[in-house]
Amino acid sequence: MTDTDNIVAETAERIFADLADSQMIAKSKDGAWKAPLWQALADNGLPLSWVPEDCDGSGVSLAEGFAVLSAAGRSAVAVPLAETMLAGWLLAQAKIASPEGMITVAPASPKDRLTLNADGTVSGRARGVPFATEAKHIAVVASGIGGVSIALIEANACRIEAGLNLADDPSDTVTFDHVKPLASHPAPSGFDQNGLMLMGALVRSLQIAGALETMLGISVQYSGERVAFEKKISKFQAVQHNLAKLAGETSAALAAASSAADALSGSASDDDAIFLEVASAKIRCSEAAEKGAAIAHQVHGAIGFTREHVLHRYTLRALAWRDDFGSESHWAVELGRLVAARGADELWPLVASR
Repeated sequence: MTDTDNIVAETAERIFADLADSQMIAKSKDGAWKAPLWQALADNGLPLSWVPEDCDGSGVSLAEGFAVLSAAGRSAVAVPLAETMLAGWLLAQAKIASPEGMITVAPASPKDRLTLNADGTVSGRARGVPFATEAKHIAVVASGIGGVSIALIEANACRIEAGLNLADDPSDTVTFDHVKPLASHPAPSGFDQNGLMLMGALVRSLQIAGALETMLGISVQYSGERVAFEKKISKFQAVQHNLAKLAGETSAALAAASSAADALSGSASDDDAIFLEVASAKIRCSEAAEKGAAIAHQVHGAIGFTREHVLHRYTLRALAWRDDFGSESHWAVELGRLVAARGADELWPLVASR
């Protein structure tokens, strides 16, 4: 991470520490903390990190934005920062300026497709769209006779069925019924919905890895404080073994997500090597989320299952993020297809080149 990356990430971390403290949020019943947090993020240009300056954004690098997302994962923030950053990145691909406020993206699942009609309107249905009920705008990828286009749509122009993910964050179904975009431009050559899915998968991988870091820290701290049978539970071999496994899962997720982020930051194209990195990261981070959440709750015992405990903030979001922009099963199948298409002789050179 460069000095500039550090500055951007440290800015995000200070905001999260001041306005998104875990205990404060756990005690909040009305979500009043969200508005000040979002305002502080917006004032520092973080939601539009990946939007070029000529499109009214902050114009930071991909690496700087990835550092912000890792920090967001460590705080498990329940505001659409990642979604707005992703939407800004998507709109920038078509040189569309990003509006102020919360934005989300659609589709958020590789199984859903949106159609660009001959009259320029967008139709289709997208499930599991994060924070659609809170967003003012939606950035979409739609396909039509003329190819793939990127469009900016006002959320109020769509029919939105509210839903929740495991962490009780908005995960909504959005229906586009001949919706006229505020702006629409053809996507760059070679860019399609798979490009959005890959970027979204990497975003979620970084967030999961960040959440696992905090889950590990919380678990280690708790084990050093909790006393059972007249000694701290961190002294028990079974607990030590579990913490070691949790540390291993966290390290594996961090390594996979960081490697994918570095690869994408330093590449100008979405070649097979980038696909391998991102798909592998989403698979490994999703597996780590499942195993890590189980271990963290086992270390905490009954207290970790209470609704008021902050551990839920991280475990449930890490588990919910597994399904966004393709589950590990989806990416495992796609990765298998890539390997099969290249042939057995090309597998080792591809893996060894990373």
